[in-house]
Amino acid sequence: MKQRPKAPFSEAALQRTLLRVLRPIVRLCLASGLNFVAFSALMRRLFIDVAEKDFALKDKKQTDSRISLLTGIHRKDVSRLRTSELTVESLPAPASRTSRIIARWLADPRACDEAGIAKALPRVSSDGEFSFEGLVAAVTRDVHPRAVLDEWVDRGLAIVDDQDRVHLSASLLISNTDAEAQRHYFTRNLHDHAAAAVENILADAPPFFERAVHYNNISEALAKRLDNASREEAMAMLLRLNRLANQAIEGDPGGDRRWIAGVYVMQAQDSQIGPVAGEVDE
Repeated sequence: MKQRPKAPFSEAALQRTLLRVLRPIVRLCLASGLNFVAFSALMRRLFIDVAEKDFALKDKKQTDSRISLLTGIHRKDVSRLRTSELTVESLPAPASRTSRIIARWLADPRACDEAGIAKALPRVSSDGEFSFEGLVAAVTRDVHPRAVLDEWVDRGLAIVDDQDRVHLSASLLISNTDAEAQRHYFTRNLHDHAAAAVENILADAPPFFERAVHYNNISEALAKRLDNASREEAMAMLLRLNRLANQAIEGDPGGDRRWIAGVYVMQAQDSQIGPVAGEVDE
């Protein structure tokens, strides 16, 4: 059991912060048909789970009474809800496989250029040239490369030209077009960013790298210019890191750690996102 985290916010200050932080989540809930009653029931179960796993006293069994004291939830409800398991859906195998194949395509020097831009690959190899078939086989042998290609073409992830070469769809480098994978990455990325930010606040020395550059009160033209430039820079950085990781993992013995580096870029009218509590525009 870790030492109980310090309290970086007063209750009033945290409430003001959460009003801004949770606004996009509430918007998503309402757009998805999840009303306040359902959301509050979910939060009740989550409060119990976090109190049980993250706030237990050292060498002492976590009790219903202590969880009730921490969360403000009635002890009878705590006792009833502790028996229900909280589950988080993982990325389905086909979507996970697709991500791994694309990551390999954007990192393997036989399949991409020095900038990490995917090359067109022959569907099958006729003279020893690296092919789409070889790319898939390097990642998994659980499914035939032709089945992967047919699925990708059907979903618009790849295109086969008249010379039987396979091209990775350019849209993949712009946005995630697969709805199921998009929901998964939304969950993972937002969780990891929030977890890193919270840990940086709770820890004595911030353990995670989290930085942003931002400018207010600028013209729409400049905002779009900065948006385009930052997208290009961010994608180039992610491609470099993907190439580094993909090559390094070949000789890695494996372990229980995971690593993620992410980037977000946003430009909008202040009225669309609201003012930041305590922030003064210059």
